[in-house]
Amino acid sequence: MPDIPWSTPHRAEPDAEVYVMASRFETATLTGAFRFFLKAPRIIGQIRKAPGAHGAALRARTLRRTFLTLSAWEDRGALYRFAGSEPHRSSARAASAYTKESAFTFWTVRASELPISWAEAERRLAEEKRNH
Repeated sequence: MPDIPWSTPHRAEPDAEVYVMASRFETATLTGAFRFFLKAPRIIGQIRKAPGAHGAALRARTLRRTFLTLSAWEDRGALYRFAGSEPHRSSARAASAYTKESAFTFWTVRASELPISWAEAERRLAEEKRNH
């Protein structure tokens, strides 16, 4: 299944500091992976309308049951408001039933550095895993 490429719903000023989140999810079963993937376009659509969203992308490795997300936000509050709103909130709760493992990492960059590369996101997720 195809990735959902980076999109920029609200462009930040180039020198603005933005809050970035990368996540990795592994589902326990292939059925769970398909459920995860089927919900992804709706969540990306929600991000595109979310106040303070400066970008988002999904890397889907459905047959490997692994997904990476990458998003950039005006600040931590904008990310948390999005995460607590629908449909993300109920989708995240439902996904916890079929998620085997998840990891998150957060950092800030200048908006001019967007979009963040997948290599950078994976490096930071691996570093976070080593530190915990």
